Amino acid sequence: MASVTAPPNTKVELNKDEILRYSRHLILPEVGMEGQLKLKQAKVLMVGAGGLGAPLGLYLAASGVGRIGIVDFDVVDFTNLQRQVIHGTKDVGRKKLDSAAESMQDINPYLQVDKFEVAITSENALDIIKDYDMVIDGTDNFPTRYLINDACVLLQKPNVYGSIFRFEGQSTIYGYPGGTIDGKKYEKGPCYRCSYPEPPPPGLVPSCAEGGVLGILPGIIGLVQATEAVKLILGIGEPLIGRLMLYDALAMRFREMKVRRNPECPVCGDNPTIKELIDYHQFCGVPNPKDAAPEATHLSGFVSDTEIDAVALKAKLDRGDKFQFIDVREPHEYEIAKIPGATLIPLNDVPKRFGELDPEKETVVHCKMGGRSAKAADFLRSQGFKHVKNMLGGITAWSDKVDSSVPKY
Repeated sequence: MASVTAPPNTKVELNKDEILRYSRHLILPEVGMEGQLKLKQAKVLMVGAGGLGAPLGLYLAASGVGRIGIVDFDVVDFTNLQRQVIHGTKDVGRKKLDSAAESMQDINPYLQVDKFEVAITSENALDIIKDYDMVIDGTDNFPTRYLINDACVLLQKPNVYGSIFRFEGQSTIYGYPGGTIDGKKYEKGPCYRCSYPEPPPPGLVPSCAEGGVLGILPGIIGLVQATEAVKLILGIGEPLIGRLMLYDALAMRFREMKVRRNPECPVCGDNPTIKELIDYHQFCGVPNPKDAAPEATHLSGFVSDTEIDAVALKAKLDRGDKFQFIDVREPHEYEIAKIPGATLIPLNDVPKRFGELDPEKETVVHCKMGGRSAKAADFLRSQGFKHVKNMLGGITAWSDKVDSSVPKY
């Protein structure tokens, strides 16, 4: 997709105010009136209005992209404000869709924003994506990345990909269907599955909520994605097709790797075997949120053989029950907030220090949100610990349900 064309019999023009607004574009020979009209006609879908979606939304709106769809069903939280600059303190508790659309249309009132307050799924992805020229992936989980990839390949839409973690980020264009850009012919490009045929084991890669992220980082990667989207619309420059850009904020270094289309890829290969969207949570080996057990997410005082929630744990502590209570977070997290009575043994130290614990005693493990402690609990069971419970929701749930004076981070 080297350019975007208007619907038949539709004349697209720039009014006097738009000509002034986009004047710094119009004097660029590579853009000019023709290019700015392409931007006005363009239809871009953003999946996610969070870290990557924030700079994407702001700069695509400012650039004059005429129609932007946003898929998001989350609300603004205080922890978002360190990096999601499309939202402000006044927006905490609001739908991200509404906050993002308001900020974007404040920048550019000529913008049409389509809001999809849904989780993108195998059931709705094709219907949502089909009306747009390209998708920009601002998601943070593997099932959705594979879903977006497969949907884009099936619909022959470019997928402008980005991801971030701690101090590092990356970006490329997946699923390019082939075409000519700036006089150069590009063959069909690789897709996400060409680079990552199989998802990582569940829990191996922590989320930004578990591992952290430099607040500035999504700004840099999101702007790379926005730049690539604009280049595709204008049909100029050398896009990140077949090239994965890697960024290290601590070293302030950009580098790139070649990525090639796999002729045997099950989605974009010469003889594809995946011709419709599948169950991506099952493919990635992670639970589907819509299938979550109600007692694990809604009820207070929940206890099972393997799990315990914050309210039930508080009751155990108040009764003076004897059990081993282990915090598997990192020391710098322990300094931020802690639950009285917990012993700190960071997750990476558990295999070296589990000998300090009694395998016959009841043991409760917790972390920030429950992911790392689940891994620690599984390891302890593998070492013969008979009574191990993972604390659902971790110290975040403790702050929400038991003691609000414990800081959330």
